[in-house]
Amino acid sequence: MENPDPTAEQRKKDHIEMAFDARISSENLDQRFDYNPILSSHPKPAQDELKTPFLGKTLSVPIWISSMTGGTEWAATINRNLARVCADFGMGMGLGSCRSLLQDYSHFADFNIRRIIGDQLPLYANLGIAQLEELAENSELAKVSSLVDKLQADGLIIHINPLQEWLQPEGDIIKHPPIDTIKRLIDIYKGKIIVKEVGQGMGKASLSALFQLPIHAIDFAANGGTNFAKLELMRSNDLQKATYKSIANLGHSALEMVNFCNKLDKELGSKRLCDQVIISGGVNGFLDGYYLMNKLSIPSIYGQASAFLKYARGDYDQLYQFAELQVNGLKLAKRFLTIKEQV
Repeated sequence: MENPDPTAEQRKKDHIEMAFDARISSENLDQRFDYNPILSSHPKPAQDELKTPFLGKTLSVPIWISSMTGGTEWAATINRNLARVCADFGMGMGLGSCRSLLQDYSHFADFNIRRIIGDQLPLYANLGIAQLEELAENSELAKVSSLVDKLQADGLIIHINPLQEWLQPEGDIIKHPPIDTIKRLIDIYKGKIIVKEVGQGMGKASLSALFQLPIHAIDFAANGGTNFAKLELMRSNDLQKATYKSIANLGHSALEMVNFCNKLDKELGSKRLCDQVIISGGVNGFLDGYYLMNKLSIPSIYGQASAFLKYARGDYDQLYQFAELQVNGLKLAKRFLTIKEQV
């Protein structure tokens, strides 16, 4: 007769040998959640319980792969792998900076991934505020529509990065308040717009100003994830590193920004025109994403960049496995975890 539990002996041996190492002290408990193990069952692999409307399309899971790279020798491989994993799991994606495409289309193939991600999922082009400011000064903002159309993107991400530009050895000088440049773009470009930072996050006043514009989403890019001000300092000379090292510690965490948004949701009322958020920056996995989405009163998804980038440069199977674990973890969290009121 076939043994119905062939791994039982080894499993029990493992339990005995690992029992003492498997203890967790009370101070290491995750205090954000109530865990209720008797009220639900395991999610089924084919069960579709995480569908989320976002920017006029439907995501199978509320996960966004945040803008990362463009115009490098790795860009084509990275973007194609990320588009493929988005298609496989039903996630949305923002391209890295498309600045090079404003000059010529020699790197267009690196960004040309609509056929990979498919028409049903959101894909957004990306330009920095400095490039938009230059286009505005030269009366060339119409180039934005051309760029978005050529990429078959659903809209444009604007990244706001004054600290990064200031610290970057090759950085641009931002001459006008970014809010003014965004308003100029809105007057000309009628497509969907997402506005994000690049690793410092934004304070309440900036969020308030953005929420009152007819843009379509705000991406936190909070302090806690990849910090592009710190990244540029790492590329700088020793004197600049010593002088500006504290700048990388400026900014706002994703949780702090969630709290800002909840206050603004009440304060602005009908003045709030933007009604979707991408929570990103220091989101280290599905538990962080699940917690922050449930804390936020405005419809949201969560974004990650470096976590996906880690697996996007090589073997696709690893990237697929990483995404699958994130998605299954999120399903598990939805089944068994609720947010503690007092945290």
